[in-house]
Amino acid sequence: MTKGQFPTAKFQDIQTPFYYYDTELLRETLRAINSEAQKHEGFCVHYAVKANANPRILRIIREAGLGADCVSGGEIEASVRAGFPSSKIVYAGVGKSDWEINLGLENDIFCFNVESIPELEVINELATAKGKVARVAFRLNPNVGAHTHANITTGLAENKFGIDMRDMLKVIEEAQSMANVKVVGLHFHIGSQILDMGDFEALCNRVNELQLELERHCIKVDHINVGGGLGIDYQHPNRVSIPDFKSYFDTYAKKLKLRPGQTLHFELGRAVVAQCGSLITRTLYIKEGSVKKFAIVDAGFTDLIRPALYQAYHKIENISSEEEPDTYDVVGPICESTDVFAKQIDLNRAHRGDLLAIRSAGAYGEIMASQYNCRRLPKGYMSDEI
Repeated sequence: MTKGQFPTAKFQDIQTPFYYYDTELLRETLRAINSEAQKHEGFCVHYAVKANANPRILRIIREAGLGADCVSGGEIEASVRAGFPSSKIVYAGVGKSDWEINLGLENDIFCFNVESIPELEVINELATAKGKVARVAFRLNPNVGAHTHANITTGLAENKFGIDMRDMLKVIEEAQSMANVKVVGLHFHIGSQILDMGDFEALCNRVNELQLELERHCIKVDHINVGGGLGIDYQHPNRVSIPDFKSYFDTYAKKLKLRPGQTLHFELGRAVVAQCGSLITRTLYIKEGSVKKFAIVDAGFTDLIRPALYQAYHKIENISSEEEPDTYDVVGPICESTDVFAKQIDLNRAHRGDLLAIRSAGAYGEIMASQYNCRRLPKGYMSDEI
């Protein structure tokens, strides 16, 4: 979506800040995912619900045929409400509580991605109590680094996620001795916002090594889950609105050595929804300091925390003005110095009441909003309903 495509006149009567989702771009992105994934036999795509759980967004993704990747009981509930088949729901998370595990068992979800032996023991115990057999995949920590922000790497030995590779055989053998769990796969995830395909190649190489090690012990699994992690172009949301799914899926097709009959599962989140969403905020004041000019807006890090949390860049556009650019710090109203969306950026000259669009905010925006300072949560609106 380009700046000129925002229905700015229709925004005037909507209480800001709010999220605006371009549903046609979302559907176009989903078509691109399906087109590229379906070129390769056995590729199955799940949507990482943690990126955005807006009910309408979930329904559109479910209609496209993707499964759901959940990391909490609440996400399982949201996925079920949105109509995702239980057979396409996977549940990961380093700290699954008993009620969440029971919820997964009651819904007969496809798979639990298990991250420790104690968790495996609890799943077996709860499954026994219900007279069920839980399908499990073991999340292994491949100790593969990713070229991304340090706070969103997940595949290093120092991270809290996954089982150490040295314990792989011991864990699988223990699971095989349990009557109420069935080992169906291996699970990996090395991080998020990854644009270097070499990182995914490194993961493929590690998975290939692990499969050979398992086969030396006569162990075969039906499913390999490589997580997600594909990034987007935050700098150019208009020019590169759909990620490079072709290179992403082709990398796995060429580098990962699947065995006959194995399926390969992906858990894409940011790449699915980030570019279709924008945070729309209204300019409250233009404040001119001795060295800076501030555009003070009514959105804060309670509405979009990524810049404060990760120092993340989001392109910002003044969608109300066609005047010559001026340079601003764009800041919010929260009583914290970190409530800054961008520093020293050029915007078409801004005035009180102008609407700004903070782009590429469809992932980890609305879903991470908080009520700090007793603020209202932002609402989400779809382009086909405004």
